[in-house]
Amino acid sequence: MKPLREFDIAFVGLKPGVHSFQYEIGDSFFENYEEPKDFSNCKATVNLSLDKKSNFFLLKFEIGGTVTVTCDRCGEPFEMQLWDEFNPIVKLVDNPEELARDEEDPDVAYISKTESHLNVADWIYEFIQLSIPMQHIHPDTADGKSGCNPKVIEMLEQMNRQAKENDNPIWKGLDKFKDN
Repeated sequence: MKPLREFDIAFVGLKPGVHSFQYEIGDSFFENYEEPKDFSNCKATVNLSLDKKSNFFLLKFEIGGTVTVTCDRCGEPFEMQLWDEFNPIVKLVDNPEELARDEEDPDVAYISKTESHLNVADWIYEFIQLSIPMQHIHPDTADGKSGCNPKVIEMLEQMNRQAKENDNPIWKGLDKFKDN
């Protein structure tokens, strides 16, 4: 993977205090990563607030926007809203590799005091991935009905009814043990 220069923050020249950065992320951003993605049409906005202290940074990533995912229930694509917030801490230390190996908190990262830039591309990649729920199901409509394709829902209900009708009588005795 080539480093993404536009995501480098030259923190040496920044005064102590809060600094804001904004990134517009599209599908081309994910081409820099080899892992397959389970979404398309990414239109994400990342607002980054960097609070510079003397020996550490408090970062606040606010993820917003949309991605297109495939519904796990009906198999049709739909646009899913993204919204999440992440707050990692970056500490400036003399021995970052050693401290990173021993650190158990995933929200704490270490960089060398001799560094002059902080690249946030990997965090943006990870946080957008984490903003997408594991289960992709159409949201309900305004009237409370499923947003999935009604034909597919009807077929699933029909298959469920048929499965109940064809239950093997051998297993019916096991229902008594559910209450114990």
